[in-house]
Amino acid sequence: MDTRILVPIDGSDSARAALEHTLDIAANQDAVVHVLNVADTNQPSLTRLGTQVVDALEEEGKEIVSTAAELAAERDVAVSTHVVQGEPRETIVEFVTAGAESESESDDADGVAFDFVVMGAHGRRGLGEYILGSVTDYVVNRSEVPVLTVRAADDARATYPYGNVLVPTDGSVHARAAVELGAQFANRCGGTLHLLSVMDELPEVADAETAPLPAQLEENLREALEEDAATAARAGAADVETAIETGSVPREVLTYAEAEAIDLVVMGTHGRTGIDRHLLGSFTERVIRTSPVPVLTTRRADEMD
Repeated sequence: MDTRILVPIDGSDSARAALEHTLDIAANQDAVVHVLNVADTNQPSLTRLGTQVVDALEEEGKEIVSTAAELAAERDVAVSTHVVQGEPRETIVEFVTAGAESESESDDADGVAFDFVVMGAHGRRGLGEYILGSVTDYVVNRSEVPVLTVRAADDARATYPYGNVLVPTDGSVHARAAVELGAQFANRCGGTLHLLSVMDELPEVADAETAPLPAQLEENLREALEEDAATAARAGAADVETAIETGSVPREVLTYAEAEAIDLVVMGTHGRTGIDRHLLGSFTERVIRTSPVPVLTTRRADEMD
């Protein structure tokens, strides 16, 4: 079965970056790309064109997806375009859940199950960090399929196939879902899978009784890494490397990504360390905001709404 990818686009630079990266993937994998534009019903858009009343946003959306289809044709990528009305965040999630209604008589009339969604990580400078766009943020946290976010920034790069795939893990079942997904992508690309556990910097302790905590935590992380490596091998990863670093999770993830020429970061949207100190998922959005490479997020199947 062909890989099916959904790309919501709105004409922005970040959406263009997401589309171009999607076409790179599709051209390599013979995937089918579904391009979606949502005409925002929260915005006034009706206008008169001659004797007809038309929806200006819907007409704009048709132009946007038409341009995307032309780019896909230039890459010899199969594409299906969709323009729908609704509130963008909710409509995209509903579109993912329901599947795209087939437009070809030869297609399954029950719709299309998407393998993953690709979205631009909208953002602006504010208080020293990028602010993830509300639409992308909403979809990342509610999509039933993995979401690949791509930034459009001077420090960002997006290449395919992925030679090096990084999965930050804390040994939780949430992170293990990311390990399995990362292994699948590394296997598909013939790349190396990197499993990274970060031992958070702990505040200075007041008494000796708490001093052994970092050593015990490191041992727990090593055991978890061994389990995750076995999980990755079962999921198809042929080349797996593991590492433990100490510091801030987002900082260490980005530092490792730069040092090891990582092409893709894969993260779960939830998860906690063995001693319940931090939620790994709470760092995922911060990594998406600043990662120089695409970030693929996934949720556990039993957490789907």
